Amino acid sequence: MKHNRLPVQLCILQWVLGLVILVEGLRFAYAPGAVQVFAKAGLPNFLHVGLAWAEITAAILFLIPRTMVAGGRLLMTVLALAIVIHILHGWFDVGALLVYLAATWAVIATASSS
Repeated sequence: MKHNRLPVQLCILQWVLGLVILVEGLRFAYAPGAVQVFAKAGLPNFLHVGLAWAEITAAILFLIPRTMVAGGRLLMTVLALAIVIHILHGWFDVGALLVYLAATWAVIATASSS
């Protein structure tokens, strides 16, 4: 019999990860410094706002049990895009984004196989 429950450790990881990314997304959306950094790099503001809200939406979906896998996939896409944008602009401090990406993958892989 299949059950769709994550092990407790991965459930805790899901919630910690989802909440951290949600808070970071909100900070990214509303931080005046982020707008300035994007403008200085020659990136349009709509990209900043779009990425921030995609991250926020994905994090919320990731926290809801019925939408966790879809939210996780969207979150992985947003994080991968953020990593690419960072690297293309010479911002090589992407360690946290890589950890978020790997942790999201671990949670949804376990949920998908349950």
